[in-house]
Amino acid sequence: MSFPSTRDAALARLRAFLPRAGRAYAANRNLDEGPGRRTHVSELSPAIRRRLVTEEEVARAAVAAHGPAAAEKFVAEVSWRSYWRGHLETRPALWQRYLDDLLALERELGRQPLLAARFAEAVAGRTGIDCFDCWVRELDATGYLHNHARMSFASIWIFTLRLPWQLGAAHFFRHLLDACPASNTLSWRWVAGLQTPGKTYLARPEIIRKVSLGRFRVEAPLATVAPPPPPEPPAPLVPLAPLPAADPEARSGLFLHTEDLCPETLPLPARPLALAATDAIGGDPAPRKRAHANAALADGVARAAAHFGLAPERLAEAALEEELRAFAARHRLAQLLTPFAPVGPVASRLARIAGALARDGVRLVPVRRAWDARAFPHATRGFFAFRAILPELVA
Repeated sequence: MSFPSTRDAALARLRAFLPRAGRAYAANRNLDEGPGRRTHVSELSPAIRRRLVTEEEVARAAVAAHGPAAAEKFVAEVSWRSYWRGHLETRPALWQRYLDDLLALERELGRQPLLAARFAEAVAGRTGIDCFDCWVRELDATGYLHNHARMSFASIWIFTLRLPWQLGAAHFFRHLLDACPASNTLSWRWVAGLQTPGKTYLARPEIIRKVSLGRFRVEAPLATVAPPPPPEPPAPLVPLAPLPAADPEARSGLFLHTEDLCPETLPLPARPLALAATDAIGGDPAPRKRAHANAALADGVARAAAHFGLAPERLAEAALEEELRAFAARHRLAQLLTPFAPVGPVASRLARIAGALARDGVRLVPVRRAWDARAFPHATRGFFAFRAILPELVA
């Protein structure tokens, strides 16, 4: 099973799926035939996550093919990622809270052998719950799960196996090709009952059998209640700050990263004179996720080089701060343009790099797409309020 890791492949997948992106998608999107057999979902999410294709162009293509009413379910599903990103952008404390919890829980695994044993059985797919264990193997083998399987997986993890949601979110983030900090973290919070306080998601055997078309028997007992967690302090709402303005006359470079790999459609305020990207992605992704992200990065760099007529420079990921400073000095840059990175590891790293470049007199200027600028301010409440602005957003 392969997922598009180039823009050409993603556009071909989009064209092939478009005939089913209307009423057929609305009727059958929850059905999961299993890996290699899915016909009711596009499986474009890994490409959208890296913006090999953007939410905007996918949504507009569906509306053009089917009209706003028939394409509404597909457009809404694609736009969940924009909603989650905007929500986390305006409540960044939720990301830091997750990171702090995860660090504490990883220490607890070393101190609590029973917790560590339950965790090890879960991530190895040895729970005796047929659907869950199968999903563990599918996640490891493909880097993907159907959305309905993800919800049931998270519910079983939290309420049946009684494991902390943060450990499950970290496992998904390491393996899922399409997991971004916002959509992954906030979706797990939603299942646990934190995102919408008091509202949890309970996996039910009869629903799993139905949507999997009978592939699973689900004979092992699942939790029959999903009690909400203790309330937590609300995360402060942070208004979206304006990004620094670029100087269209300044000597500019372009730094690409895997949060947005469609440079030819990025609204750059100045034409770059030099192009850079890391030689590989960082972090600790599973091998399949690392390979997919590196392939997507290579494709984005190649397209940027062709589009701007530049020879790309691949910088050592492990020494990125020093390498970018040297890159800027070599090309006598006054500013370094880069696609806007939402809250997460890439954004945090870019913030540190911005400080180092500033000491050299070089400005790091993130470039935000108009879609994000229009969408994010509407993501401060629930999705249904956000959904109401989708026709305007797509139009």
